[in-house]
Amino acid sequence: MSQTKTFEKYEPVIEEDTAIALPFNVTLFNDDIHTFNEVIDQLIKAINCSFTQARSYAFEVHVKGKAVVFKGDLQNCLKVSSILEEIGLHTQVTAE
Repeated sequence: MSQTKTFEKYEPVIEEDTAIALPFNVTLFNDDIHTFNEVIDQLIKAINCSFTQARSYAFEVHVKGKAVVFKGDLQNCLKVSSILEEIGLHTQVTAE
């Protein structure tokens, strides 16, 4: 007498959208290596802002030691951080 057991096939439910939707910040830190113009030019390239806005961020970084220069989703923050770091600027991406 042999008994055969049958099992139902289990298929896990996988969520399609696995993106992290938390807001993130890119913080730019001050250094003694880069000129204001280098920082301003790189900010314009990284976040597509005006010269005036980039100069304002650069001044805030200089005076306070750091400034949040971009807010967005993780992917965009990592892209901005990468562009800023192309010239050796120090950045940090953090969840808000």
